[in-house]
Amino acid sequence: MSKSSVNRRTFIAGSAAAGAAMSLPAASYAKIKAANEKLRVGFLGVGGRCQQHIGVILQMQKEGKAVAPAAVCDVWDGEVKKGVIQGRGLYPSADKCGLDKTDKNHVSKDYRTILEQKDVDLVCIATPDHWHARMAIDAMNAGKDVYMEKPMTKTIAEAIAVVDTAAKTNKVVTVGVQSMADPTWLAAHEYVAAGNIGKVMQGQTSYFRNSSVGQWRYYPLTKDMSPKTIDWDMWLGHKFQSVDGAPLGPTPQEQAFDRAIWAQWRCYWPFGGGMYTDLFVHQTTHMIAAMGLRFPARVVGAGGLYLEYDGRDVPDVATVVADYDEGCQFIVGATMCNDVQFGEMIRGHLATIKFDGGGDFIKGFSVYGQNIAGGPAKPKSNNGEDKPVHVFENPKKGDATYALWENFLECVRTRNRTTLSTPELGAAAFATVNMGVQSYRYGKALFWDKETRAPKEADASWASRWEARSKKRGKPNQVQGWKAGDKGSLLEAPAYQKLEGPWVNGKDPAGE
Repeated sequence: MSKSSVNRRTFIAGSAAAGAAMSLPAASYAKIKAANEKLRVGFLGVGGRCQQHIGVILQMQKEGKAVAPAAVCDVWDGEVKKGVIQGRGLYPSADKCGLDKTDKNHVSKDYRTILEQKDVDLVCIATPDHWHARMAIDAMNAGKDVYMEKPMTKTIAEAIAVVDTAAKTNKVVTVGVQSMADPTWLAAHEYVAAGNIGKVMQGQTSYFRNSSVGQWRYYPLTKDMSPKTIDWDMWLGHKFQSVDGAPLGPTPQEQAFDRAIWAQWRCYWPFGGGMYTDLFVHQTTHMIAAMGLRFPARVVGAGGLYLEYDGRDVPDVATVVADYDEGCQFIVGATMCNDVQFGEMIRGHLATIKFDGGGDFIKGFSVYGQNIAGGPAKPKSNNGEDKPVHVFENPKKGDATYALWENFLECVRTRNRTTLSTPELGAAAFATVNMGVQSYRYGKALFWDKETRAPKEADASWASRWEARSKKRGKPNQVQGWKAGDKGSLLEAPAYQKLEGPWVNGKDPAGE
């Protein structure tokens, strides 16, 4: 049977459809590996980002850690162009990993071949987004633990399926949001949950860039990228099914080979979600972790293509606004044509947390107290900042990708599914930004349906619900992990408010 067929014997249940994959019995619980027993990694999709993952594993191997590359998979033969392409693709990556390029079991253009190998303990998935879920589900059902690049999937249904499969198979999964290796976000959450900034009102973040060639066009195209060196049919994924039974991608008749589509796929909706899912998901993941949030209740996405008119689908200006049942809001925005950030902060009734510095390991955060006025006041030119009332200095430095891998491998050894970047957190962050995509593209505000674990069209109930709580003089909801009772969560009504209330039959509610 041809390898291009979905129905290979080993994967007749796992690859023909996600529903069939889900029905497979859970893989037996893996034996806990001794500290000196080598974990062997298969790399699926060895493009630019995966070169960093390979580098981490080779560095760990050099340091004497019990881990080694075991296999590589990519649809492209690959090439090396000094100063342009540093060894991306199948055969250059095999060379980099010290693998025999003639070993078709460990150097393959078909990921299922890699999953069949008993000496591959875990896989790193760094393919285009439309392949993430299919590979992750098949890998777990084949007994492999999974490190999967962000965004964890292409669709929300796929993200939920990955979460369910990980739980069912007891496999360790981490989502490659490397900033989750930074202890700052946990420290911020502990500070928030203790009530130190009062009722959490809003979080904001951004991911601005400015590129002279347009976002993702900086991935170089070369003459050697052609149907002779690339399995275009496999890359499209039209013979493979997603969790809803739909093909992963278009057919070659629907999408002819195009170097730009292949190498710069984040520019096109069939394969990615633009900055919403590539960039926003980084910031959204660590910010909702810090705030104590997971799935949103209501999401609106906005933006447009205002400058980058180069044939792309995805916008160059975008914003997502998410509201939560916990009674707070999260905002993330960007343009790809200006690099000045919003600033990353969490606003509470008593104080504001401002995160300092950029990169995967930031400097830490500073907390600025709020002067709660008895009435309206004009905004202050210094944004209310004086001296910080609290400062957290991040003790950790170095390579965050290395640190996330270090945690993942330790979790694999100890069979601890609670990694620093769990699929449950990843699914919540992805749902948030993907609902932003859908809102932007289809012109709808969306609700998150907790029962079906899927978005649905919003209605007027969001506003009326909060208005009803106000009329009943209710108390605020709080974020997950809150331990502070009503601290910073109640308003002090001025004495004259006792005069409020409806007059019934001409009688003053305040009395005579």
